[in-house]
Amino acid sequence: MAFPQPFLDELIARSDIVDVVGSYVSLQQKAGSYWGCCPFHSEKTPSFHVLPDKQFYHCFGCHKGGGVINFIMDMENLSYPDAVRFLAKRANMEVPEDDREGSGRLRKRILELNREAARFYYDLLQRDEGEAVRAYLDKRRIRRAVAVRFGMGAAPDSWDTLLREMTGRGYTKTELISAGLAVQNKNGRIYDKFRNRLMLPVVDVRGDVVGFGSRVLDKSEPKYMNTSDTPVFSKRRVLYALNLAKKTKRPNIILCEGNLDVVTLHQAGFDNAVATMGTALTQEHLRLLSRYTRELVLCFDNDTAGQNATRRALEMLNNSEFTVKVLHLPNRMEEGVAKKQDADDFIKAYGPDAFERLLNGSEGGMDFTLAQVAGKYDLGLDEQKVAYAAEISGELAKLHNAVEREIYTARAAQAAGLTAEALGLEVKRAIRRRIAADKKRQERRELNPAVSLQPQERGLRYENLRSAMAEEGLIRLLLQDPGLFGPTMPVAAEDFSSPLLSKIYARLWQDREDGYAPSIARLAGDLTAEEMNHLTAIAQKPESAANGAQALRDYGAVIRKEKEKRDGSAGDPLAAAAHTFKQKKGYGGKRND
Repeated sequence: MAFPQPFLDELIARSDIVDVVGSYVSLQQKAGSYWGCCPFHSEKTPSFHVLPDKQFYHCFGCHKGGGVINFIMDMENLSYPDAVRFLAKRANMEVPEDDREGSGRLRKRILELNREAARFYYDLLQRDEGEAVRAYLDKRRIRRAVAVRFGMGAAPDSWDTLLREMTGRGYTKTELISAGLAVQNKNGRIYDKFRNRLMLPVVDVRGDVVGFGSRVLDKSEPKYMNTSDTPVFSKRRVLYALNLAKKTKRPNIILCEGNLDVVTLHQAGFDNAVATMGTALTQEHLRLLSRYTRELVLCFDNDTAGQNATRRALEMLNNSEFTVKVLHLPNRMEEGVAKKQDADDFIKAYGPDAFERLLNGSEGGMDFTLAQVAGKYDLGLDEQKVAYAAEISGELAKLHNAVEREIYTARAAQAAGLTAEALGLEVKRAIRRRIAADKKRQERRELNPAVSLQPQERGLRYENLRSAMAEEGLIRLLLQDPGLFGPTMPVAAEDFSSPLLSKIYARLWQDREDGYAPSIARLAGDLTAEEMNHLTAIAQKPESAANGAQALRDYGAVIRKEKEKRDGSAGDPLAAAAHTFKQKKGYGGKRND
């Protein structure tokens, strides 16, 4: 929906970007602006910059940027209208809701539908239709009180029970499909997605039921089934049971693979357990976890897939702000045969105290890597020691902290019967190779400076770099010094070579004519995320404020000259047609729609 501009201006004025960002990120003031570790990617050295005077942010690491509305959109995974409503609630402002059609209304309807479906499944679990699921819970030794705490339910063994119930309550079949609760086959038949399953509602940290996990009761496939991505659910952004784990008094959060592992751990007293929803760990998960802890314990299954998942997670967490430990689950013996097991198996076999001992003895992430690499080689053979040293030195070279690197180099050397000095030399060589590779990449960029001047997003690349650099400078000057706005534009927006920069430039002048100061935050509804990222990158580039009026004229002259060159192709029909096509290309739409 299109919100009235006066309402948006008041909302932005009441939502100071330092206050809003500071509720998610620890910020330190430096020379009139603020710096912190970026919430959108893992880092230890702050590259996230917040400018209170301009009311926008920009990360020099991952290049995300925007105003306060953009920040909430990314942090809370919300559409533009829902981010506006989120901030309005925070600022105690009433939102003009003349038009509730579109994505905002659908999101609201899906959340209401999910809540009613969760209640319906829960009620079925208590009735005769839930007998098979209750028997399954007894078999898994899950107590009724725990099932209630997690809101567990039962999906009946039928094709359309939920469909009939929810349509009877006023929800449409389209809404059921959009929520991932119903599916439609090739013949157009619509039926329940979840049938004959234990249902596990997925509740986000705000308390909304955003989706469902499920487990089949028999041996049919798939054994586990989750809600597909919907307007309110993304498996990349949701962690099962974080709504409960965020209240824990324990100093860390345990990250598991399966929902039922989490349930068993909570039942055993480990109320700090969460799980991903059938996907590998993502940056969005880490961003979410960073709000509640700085220490993660990885507790994945001890099979090959679990070990691979652990390695991938450690690579992502390397040099992040998290302290990382790995809880290694041992094999269990059955009739003299070693069997792989998960957290649920271990707790049931050995009890909570044994798991507590494992938790307290969790090894650091690098210790896990050392053990994994050492396990690949026969360190009693000289040639295997050489191969081990080559691989492990590459892993050790990734550590940025010199003291940490020295400690783990000594441990790795001891494991292979090498001296720390010898392995340390290999690590130094690995670091030099990495630095040399980085230097070559930088040299290639410097040999082709045009590449570094282009936008990060391929779809926004400039066709006329000389004109675009002048267009950027002109926009940067206007944002920097509103006094440079004169009675007329120094150059027409139609003369710009970049459709994106032309759109931004025209909007700044329109705002000025309407009596508003130029503001990046006010453009949130007009630009896509990629366009906003690029605009904040432009605004962060250095630009001298001295002789601004002359610089404005110089930039305008370059833009007009390049426009004349392009228009010089008018006598060539093919070139003219190509130019017309380029001018009509689309570059993203408004978020207000």
